[in-house]
Amino acid sequence: MFDLGWTELLVIGVVALIVVGPKDLPVLFRSLGKFMGKARGMAREFSRAMNDAADDAGMSDMAKSFKSASNPFSSAMDGVKDAAKSMTDIKPDSQTGKLSAERQEAKKKIELSAAKASAERKAREAAEAAAKVEEMEAATKADTSETDTATKDTQ
Repeated sequence: MFDLGWTELLVIGVVALIVVGPKDLPVLFRSLGKFMGKARGMAREFSRAMNDAADDAGMSDMAKSFKSASNPFSSAMDGVKDAAKSMTDIKPDSQTGKLSAERQEAKKKIELSAAKASAERKAREAAEAAAKVEEMEAATKADTSETDTATKDTQ
């Protein structure tokens, strides 16, 4: 690709400012940015299509064989790395799946008991709140009746 440094970009910016003018310069840069984004997207899509075509044609296998022919030590190390990776990959077996099912059941039981305890606590708090409201109503009735009696006595 062609290389643009900061000085070249500065010269291009000054020339664009003089030719286009400061009023239309943001519009120009915005449309230039959109164009560059589309161009990069098309280049990315083309590169991806070429890589997919190369993979379908088996180029990666040929590249591996050329690499192993040119550098046998590196290909041997790749084989060791692949073997180590296959040994460290843990594959779930039936015992792990069974344990997972047991844990799921335990989780459900815990959630159920927590929900039941929460519902009981909410019901208890609601009953306590209702009792407090009744006490307050009774106290206000008693205060009201005492003030009514006191006002009748003064009259």
